[in-house]
Amino acid sequence: MTEERVKEYEELKNALTDALFPLMPDWKLPFKLYIYACGEGLCAALHQTQIINDKTVEGQICFISRQINPTEARYGASQMECLCLVWALEK
Repeated sequence: MTEERVKEYEELKNALTDALFPLMPDWKLPFKLYIYACGEGLCAALHQTQIINDKTVEGQICFISRQINPTEARYGASQMECLCLVWALEK
């Protein structure tokens, strides 16, 4: 392998090992809820920042998504965001 390929491989390996990974929830720490709504569906991700091996790491606790129905497809942007937030909190 060339020097350039080795460097690219190392960069890819580091990116994959530094990526977000599922965490076990720590009920004493606060959570962050990220939502996303578009014309195709709704998504929500529950994250938490924890200290692992003396490093502050934000990781995903859980992720949910669903398609929207024809009635919801007519909603405006703010209505879709509100729908996504309410749906995520109910789950």
